[in-house]
Amino acid sequence: MILKSKSFQKEVKNGLYLVSTPIGNLGDITFRAVEILRRSDYILCEDTRLSKNLFQNYSIQSKLISNHKFNERKNLSKIMSLLKSGAIVSLVSDAGMPSISDPGAILIRECINNDISVTPLPGASAVTSALAVSGFSEKFFFYGFFPDKLKKINEDLKILSQLDCSIIFFISPKKINKIIDTLKKNFDGRRIVICREMSKFYEEFIRMNIDQLEKFEKELKGELTIVISEEFNTKKTSQELSESDKRNINQMINKLSIKEIVNLISLNNKISKKEIYNYCLMLKNEN
Repeated sequence: MILKSKSFQKEVKNGLYLVSTPIGNLGDITFRAVEILRRSDYILCEDTRLSKNLFQNYSIQSKLISNHKFNERKNLSKIMSLLKSGAIVSLVSDAGMPSISDPGAILIRECINNDISVTPLPGASAVTSALAVSGFSEKFFFYGFFPDKLKKINEDLKILSQLDCSIIFFISPKKINKIIDTLKKNFDGRRIVICREMSKFYEEFIRMNIDQLEKFEKELKGELTIVISEEFNTKKTSQELSESDKRNINQMINKLSIKEIVNLISLNNKISKKEIYNYCLMLKNEN
């Protein structure tokens, strides 16, 4: 199928084009993306075998160069020579926008340092698609792929749990069971959407409270994008001072300042600092 756009510019300036490709359904490529890919002298592909399926569908016959995380530094000198000679070069990943949790950032920085034009072509995105379908806050933090070491995952999620916004992750189906306990520990009271195979035949959205999340008996198939919701008021509801807390405060009231007591009692409790302060003040007045 040949696509033509009357509104597309007749001349394409040389430089690097960042071309977003479909995250599943091949129909989700833009007219402009097809036009630029056809006019490119070279297309840098994360996996040329996957890219060929897309390119054959749209009669794109530009020269392909394999460019992935294991050879992008080695390729840098060659690609920069092509760009400096006036070539039109496009960069694509296996799916979505290149350089977003995919190779590309090294080349882009080198182009910027050498005053070579870099042009992004918007298109399909797993990040924004998952956020839109989640129904959660439009304010979001994108984390990307989880690291391999569980210790690092635990450290990062503890920090991210302090953010009151939507949080988006990429993860392979083989790893999701390994992080479920950590998710439940750090994000209790929030909701989660696990987006599987977006825009493909077996597209699925698994929605639940994180507290209800259990390990999957069968390995989920396909690409996974996880969205965790912002905090809800139910999580922020303060607990009341227990009798044990009151006894502890009584023991500390003549030894520590009210500020120190408030910080100590609230450290591991969901108790309003104001409530602790008022109780301390009441004891001080009684004395």
